[in-house]
Amino acid sequence: MTLTVMMMISQKYLRSISAITLVTSLMAFTGCSNNTSNNSTTSSAPTTTSSPTEMDHSMHGGKKININSAILSELDKLEAKLGVPALSNKIQASRPYGNTEELVSKNVITQEQYDQIKEMVTIQDIVLTGEAKDVDYMTKLGLMKGHMIVAKELLDLKKPDQAEPHIGHPVEEIYADVEDQLNERNVPEFKGSLIALQDLVKAGAKDTTKVGTEFKGSISSIQTAIAALPETQRQSPSFVLQVINGLLETANAEYTAAIADGKISQIIEYQDSRGFVIYAQDLYKTIAPQMEKEHPEAHQTMMTTMAELAKAWPEVVAPAAPVKTPDEVTQLVKKIEQNSQSVVIPPS
Repeated sequence: MTLTVMMMISQKYLRSISAITLVTSLMAFTGCSNNTSNNSTTSSAPTTTSSPTEMDHSMHGGKKININSAILSELDKLEAKLGVPALSNKIQASRPYGNTEELVSKNVITQEQYDQIKEMVTIQDIVLTGEAKDVDYMTKLGLMKGHMIVAKELLDLKKPDQAEPHIGHPVEEIYADVEDQLNERNVPEFKGSLIALQDLVKAGAKDTTKVGTEFKGSISSIQTAIAALPETQRQSPSFVLQVINGLLETANAEYTAAIADGKISQIIEYQDSRGFVIYAQDLYKTIAPQMEKEHPEAHQTMMTTMAELAKAWPEVVAPAAPVKTPDEVTQLVKKIEQNSQSVVIPPS
């Protein structure tokens, strides 16, 4: 597996929040964090190649975050790290960046805050190959599935206004981020289906039959995109656990961003993280029999820990107070990752 980091002249999907600023005169409807997607050109730089240490670091949730192109779910990791409300949105609103230090010069964060995250950020394009590319692909589709899971729960509760952002996020952000890979893998376009569903829900989801049909079609399209990966890979515990770790890492960041002063202040982020954890559990079920047979001790720990982690989200409607603190969720996520390492990277 190789990881090549390079800078190139390319068109970027730049996203900003209309309530804060206009990056261009073109605006889109709001997504999970009420932001829009625009196009801009970034500067070029010489191609660089990652060292083995950097590649290993990226495989375990340490991949640097490109502040010019990262989706909100990735930027939320910076927000969670610094504990700055709406930081993801602020970063998007000030794009593009000529260097990472512009986070400070553009008054997005302070120098002290930058010093805490400077090793986490980059403006370099990260080009994945081999299994790392496949893991990234399925993780992005897994994020889509997580959003759709909570959207369905909210639609069933007759809360289309809360469901809409979770349908909008895959349309407005994640799809653009994975579109090149969809084309490479000859996956039929399904953005139109997602937009049609979003429009119905924006209108109040009055025609429940039509909403149901469009929802099933969207889910089926995401499943078709996942099926573009070889079946042997999708059934491999090593591969699936890497995807699960990516989903849980994002869920952890979203949950941390959702809580402030001991309260759930960001409902959408709470719901995001719930959807990602539910889908991670669903994925684990596909490899559970093999894990139980080949790695019984790790399997038992994973099952117990995942069940404990899920308690942080008792239902899609956020509880009055958090069931678990961000630190407690972080520790559970770390425990799952640690127990997966013997499978992901077998001892030599």
